[in-house]
Amino acid sequence: MRHLIRPAAVAVAAGALLFAGGVVARAQLTTTPSEVRAGTYTLDSEHGKITWSVDHLGLSTYYGQFVNVAAELTLDPANPSNSRLTATIPLTDVDSNSDGLDRHLQTADFFDTANHPTATFTATSIRVDDENPTEAEITGDLTLRGVTRPVTFEAEFNGAGEMRGQYKVGFDGEATIRRSEFGIDYALPAIGDEVELHIEGEFVLQPAA
Repeated sequence: MRHLIRPAAVAVAAGALLFAGGVVARAQLTTTPSEVRAGTYTLDSEHGKITWSVDHLGLSTYYGQFVNVAAELTLDPANPSNSRLTATIPLTDVDSNSDGLDRHLQTADFFDTANHPTATFTATSIRVDDENPTEAEITGDLTLRGVTRPVTFEAEFNGAGEMRGQYKVGFDGEATIRRSEFGIDYALPAIGDEVELHIEGEFVLQPAA
């Protein structure tokens, strides 16, 4: 599989984090997937987002992001294929660095948020790389603008451990979709059809029921 980010060891090197105006010592994290605690996790929306990019007129690559994403992850480290992932993306919470474009994206030319305010993803298959267990291929159903299609993204496990009184696990992921397959064909081909998605997030372990 294609490597998605810098080696996870860099992310857990000894040091300190600057947080809320103060220096907070970082707890020791594990980068071994089998050592992660099993259970149900929810996405920390302040540390999770989806960044998208698309070709613009052949002149540049345009970037934007969705924030306030909600997701739930049930992890079974002993049997990763039994894990589950669902996510809801509020399409109204898009930031393209252009107020005009943000408004245009809400219209029927793009997301048609008056009728389809959210997109959803539900994993149907999680396959861990046998040679590198920190990487996995996640396939699922993406519903966007009322159209549901299978999408596969490559995920990278970054690390897990206690952080400020919470047990967290972090991942990055990448996928590519064709917007025309979801009925979004405005300004094709001047604006590219392929949209690259980069997903990143920290998930917080929830108390057992």
